[in-house]
Amino acid sequence: MIVIADTGPLNYLVLIGSVDVLKPLFGCVIVPEAVVRELRVAGAPAAVRTWIAQAPAWLEVRPDPPTDPMLGFLDPGESAALTLAQLINADQLLIDDWAGRAEAARRRLHVTGTLGVLADAHRAGLLDFEEAIARLRSTNFRLDPELEEQVRQRVSRTGQ
Repeated sequence: MIVIADTGPLNYLVLIGSVDVLKPLFGCVIVPEAVVRELRVAGAPAAVRTWIAQAPAWLEVRPDPPTDPMLGFLDPGESAALTLAQLINADQLLIDDWAGRAEAARRRLHVTGTLGVLADAHRAGLLDFEEAIARLRSTNFRLDPELEEQVRQRVSRTGQ
């Protein structure tokens, strides 16, 4: 499975101590260099900067793809991740930004975000969804109540 990640999901999964669920869920996660730069920026949380400085072997960094002028409304990491996902026919794009998700869907890319990863990890027995959401609430993650409810219902249907 080819999975490309934007900055947001990696950032928040690191902050809540759940980034390691990505390896058992996907094996390998690919990021463009723009995402690495965003994770390293001085304004990023110290835990995130430390994590990317010692990136795990399952995180593969690729050169940034050519700039897509149609994606100028996205930040560099989102634009590069979306473009890379399209160029290499990724099976999934991990992205939280609403505008980025909408554009990815318009381009027929399969998307999920931080909440979707947490739901999948819960179903796989890798973490407790409610505990992960509680930790996520302690960050500056903008948790959309409607989306949270949809994901919560999906999680509860699994019987776990």
